[in-house]
Amino acid sequence: MRSILAVHATLLVLLLSGCAKQPVSTQASALAPSPSGAPDAVSSPPTGRTQSAPPSAASRPVAGRTDGTSARPAPREFSETSALKDIYFDFDKYDLRPSDTKSLEANAGWMKANGSHLVLIEGHADERGTDAYNLALGERRAQAAMNYLVAQGIRAGRITIVSYGEERPACKEHNEACWVRNRRDHFLTKAE
Repeated sequence: MRSILAVHATLLVLLLSGCAKQPVSTQASALAPSPSGAPDAVSSPPTGRTQSAPPSAASRPVAGRTDGTSARPAPREFSETSALKDIYFDFDKYDLRPSDTKSLEANAGWMKANGSHLVLIEGHADERGTDAYNLALGERRAQAAMNYLVAQGIRAGRITIVSYGEERPACKEHNEACWVRNRRDHFLTKAE
């Protein structure tokens, strides 16, 4: 009888104390681009709202400076300029097209001539795919443009990126002609 009570007491202690749980990491990390230019988290293009989302864009716009400084201007501090031209992307891609690299080279030329201006690159996506997926895709598009500008000699500290995903469409119709206009990087400036 004593051994049965000991077993029951041991089981009760184990039951009440539970198992130690491993901490869950909540830090978001950007996914590395795949050679095809498509995000690694999704094996096929998003066609609806049921697509799984990459962890790097959980329900928030993504803004960032890559120069390590914590003080960065807010997107609302930037304004439109006709000197910097938007660039556009193919469906579910964030690689730069040759025609758009020409626009980026012109943008880099303007930035070199106007060294006292900061630039905000807004990454946008069309409405297809989940909100989180489109935020991550917009971030990759803005980062691709930033990387190109830095390779052209523009200091990374002058550039801020933000992704709005599908939240700020240039066109609100539900067709390919409209979606093409929404898959873009938009450039704004601010005097330093």
